Amino acid sequence: MSKYRIEVENLTKKFGDFTAVDRISFRVEEGQIFGFLGPNGAGKSTTIRMLCGILSPTEGDGHVSGISIRKDPEGIKSIIGYMSQKFSLYDDLTVSENLDLFAGLYGVPSEAKEGRKKKMIEMAGLAGRENSLTYELSKGFKQRLALGCAIIHNPHILFLDEPTAGVDPLSRRHFWSLIYDMAREGTSILVTTHYMDEAEHCDALALIYDGRIIASGSPSQLKSGIEAALPAPSLEDVFVSLIKLEEKRKHEK
Repeated sequence: MSKYRIEVENLTKKFGDFTAVDRISFRVEEGQIFGFLGPNGAGKSTTIRMLCGILSPTEGDGHVSGISIRKDPEGIKSIIGYMSQKFSLYDDLTVSENLDLFAGLYGVPSEAKEGRKKKMIEMAGLAGRENSLTYELSKGFKQRLALGCAIIHNPHILFLDEPTAGVDPLSRRHFWSLIYDMAREGTSILVTTHYMDEAEHCDALALIYDGRIIASGSPSQLKSGIEAALPAPSLEDVFVSLIKLEEKRKHEK
């Protein structure tokens, strides 16, 4: 049995003549936080949507817990957690009602539902606010509730698409502490971000630009690659340097 929870091989997505994702390959291990770092429009969200069984790949394949995204996209949806870029909950439902809804969608057994709901409410720091309408919550609490809804069925693989975009720094820190806790318990997490400080805390990173992975490795490995040119480089230095190289190659063609 493979040690990898996610395996991607030459995955490609085209929309007409436009190539959004261009032959990317990577692997994510059990309990690993794998960061997808890149600017808007680089192909991060398209990749996640293919791996979640929402979009069909044009070429290549990916396996999530051994299930092919080409052959059985519906089979993948039931075993993963997915939190999209846009807030996906129902503002006119209460905290408790949103959790009930997602527990039903994910098929959480009735005898386990109340225990799972209680755990999600405690994790999100929403004890005592179970009957609050979701629109009344701050952005940070909404994001934590969305995370609770995404993992109420206790998935072993979690996809997070820019989960902290627009959230204040304190709420971002709290959200990431929840991610670390899940990884320590064995959950494999693929998270897209354009925050360099968040990327520093990933176990492994793939830097994606124009639909292609231009570098990958741990944060320290990526920084060591340009240490000769820049003393004590940051991930931002790495990313800017690599993008400049990519742009130079494009203009030389």
